[in-house]
Amino acid sequence: LRFPQKLWKMLESSKFQSIWWTEGGKCVAINKDLFEVEVLGREGQQVFHTQKIKSFMRQLNAYGFTKMQRNFQRSASLPEFLAEEAAASAHSQILYYYNPSFNRAHPWLSETCKRR
Repeated sequence: LRFPQKLWKMLESSKFQSIWWTEGGKCVAINKDLFEVEVLGREGQQVFHTQKIKSFMRQLNAYGFTKMQRNFQRSASLPEFLAEEAAASAHSQILYYYNPSFNRAHPWLSETCKRR
């Protein structure tokens, strides 16, 4: 299978907790630390031909995925702001990638994902 098909199968599988569709199925969310252990650290059953997250991210970029930033609204009150900062730092381990041809509602579009 090509990289986009492998990625699609992972997203649709219940085996992996480190990668999922975002709401609406337009972006791929990856828990970086968990993904490194759960997917890239597998011995003998590698899904992708790499054990490094940077190589995996280069593959995403090669197939037209772009990294997205999550914007959080900040509160004016100090206690709420500090609580939001803690939540945002937990979210910093989550990577979001978007490709207009990779959409859960339109699986046939993934066939148009070509390596650059």
